[in-house]
Amino acid sequence: MTQTPLLTFFRWLVLVGAAMSMHVAVAQALPASPNAGPYRTLSDGADAKLMLLGYDAVAYFTQNDAIKGDPAIKTEHLGVTYRFASEANKAEFLKNPDKYMPQFGGFCSNGINYAVPWGAGGGPDTWRIYHGKLYVFGGQGSRDQFEMDTELNLQRAHQYWNDEVAGSNAFLTRVKRLVFRVPHYKTDRALKEEWEAKLAAKTLPVMPGAAQVVPRD
Repeated sequence: MTQTPLLTFFRWLVLVGAAMSMHVAVAQALPASPNAGPYRTLSDGADAKLMLLGYDAVAYFTQNDAIKGDPAIKTEHLGVTYRFASEANKAEFLKNPDKYMPQFGGFCSNGINYAVPWGAGGGPDTWRIYHGKLYVFGGQGSRDQFEMDTELNLQRAHQYWNDEVAGSNAFLTRVKRLVFRVPHYKTDRALKEEWEAKLAAKTLPVMPGAAQVVPRD
């Protein structure tokens, strides 16, 4: 049977719609990633392996802010230390540590996007909650670059974490990927120029000062 141009057009629309639906589903279905190390820690006072630069892991979720933890209110989980601003937050963390732990062991998420476990984050303007999970960044510039295409970068970061970083020696993995770059690698200068061009054109997905557009859940 000969297809009319109109029928062909409608079938094309159906195929395009199906492809777009599949793309959205893939973008939202992030792979599950283990969170048992390596971890990005620092030494501060009595705490030799302190997570999140000492910020309260629960406060990001309950107060939507980066709140410094009290050195006297802390707990150890999987060999690293978390501080909290209150006993209530500590108790909340202990109920469900996996809910509040930062993804990628507290390493900069934009670094993991390039399979490079390096910088830490968690202070003001260096964290986000995407799809109900906490992600930290080595600086606001790293977060800005990551959010030029958040969903794609989340997919890449989870994939590299699962395939290369999780359970590895972070130093050796970092050295390897600083020499043998991932296929989509761009220099800091190139990323900064790209971000500034999009800022000038007002085409950034997350414009400075605007509300976060990535779903929290």
